[in-house]
Amino acid sequence: MSSELGGSGDQPALDFEARTYTYAELDRAIDRWILEHGPGAPAYDASTLPVPDALICVCAAARQGTTVIVENPDARPDRAVIPPSAFLLVATSGSTGRPRPLARTAASWFDSFPAFTAITGIDATDHVLITGPLHATMHLFGAVHALWRGACVTDDPSRATVVHAVPAVLREVVGKAPKLRTAIVAGTALDDGARALADGIEIVEYYGAAELSLVAARRVPEPLRLLDGVDADIRDGLLYVRSPYSVIGVPEWFGVGDLAELGDDGELTVRGRGESAINVGGTTVVAEDVERILGTLDGVAAAAVVGSPHSVLGETVTAVVELDGTAGIGDVRSRARRMLTKEALPRRWVPIESMPRTASGKVARGRVRDWLA
Repeated sequence: MSSELGGSGDQPALDFEARTYTYAELDRAIDRWILEHGPGAPAYDASTLPVPDALICVCAAARQGTTVIVENPDARPDRAVIPPSAFLLVATSGSTGRPRPLARTAASWFDSFPAFTAITGIDATDHVLITGPLHATMHLFGAVHALWRGACVTDDPSRATVVHAVPAVLREVVGKAPKLRTAIVAGTALDDGARALADGIEIVEYYGAAELSLVAARRVPEPLRLLDGVDADIRDGLLYVRSPYSVIGVPEWFGVGDLAELGDDGELTVRGRGESAINVGGTTVVAEDVERILGTLDGVAAAAVVGSPHSVLGETVTAVVELDGTAGIGDVRSRARRMLTKEALPRRWVPIESMPRTASGKVARGRVRDWLA
């Protein structure tokens, strides 16, 4: 049995898109893939494949030591060269701009699996729900880790005991997943509304970046702590990370671009993207902080906050709001006035029918900003 699979025999491995595989069947499918696509192929491309076939392709690449591409087929990044040590070719989410190409070794992911297992408690009895496309790396990581643990990867909420999701998706999943034991949340900070809906479910939140993989994690309500082997430094308020899980070619100390604070014992507080810090008359307003508050208000399905130029104050806050139909923008504005400081209170409110999102479900603030320009 190859080391990328943690199960064997009749243990369920995949239950996805009405297709099921035991670990024995998955093992044979991986070998067939290698035979059919050539053991000497320079690279496999899983980008356009259905999830079961894509995971077979990724496992075949791991077994062969072949490079595998998992990109958004509708937004492929420009990629000049493929590093010879590359196992996985992926891209950033594009939440703050055009996706950037990334390449990582197999070790940069697999070496983090034991630490991730210790945090999440995932084992071979679990059915792990994947809630987005594999080119969103949080979902690909979750699926490959589940197979490494011998768990079953599924798209059926009714069978799920564990879910990987961003907070907005977790809100939708909770009511459909009666067996859910653990929710693993990433992408954006967990908001109070999603936490309340997931009452009784253990929540694991992790912070990372496509360039770095895992940086810090916690079991809610404990604080975020750096993973073993990961170092952090704060420079001019911004987070820099040194990690054994980094992609190929990044500097030893990688600037994540997030405003952060580092406390004792590796405690990490992340306040949001540095570029989303809005200077309102000398007061710094963090867009993510305002978004989290707006997201708790009745009538708001999603919110994106950006800075707008102002001749006197430098910048003011603009809120783009997707309403859920239960309240109007005037009601939302009135409620927000009671929750936010005068600097953080949006001066401009823009209702939108559907919020642009990345593949993982995060609000694509860069696209919102471009749309407003």
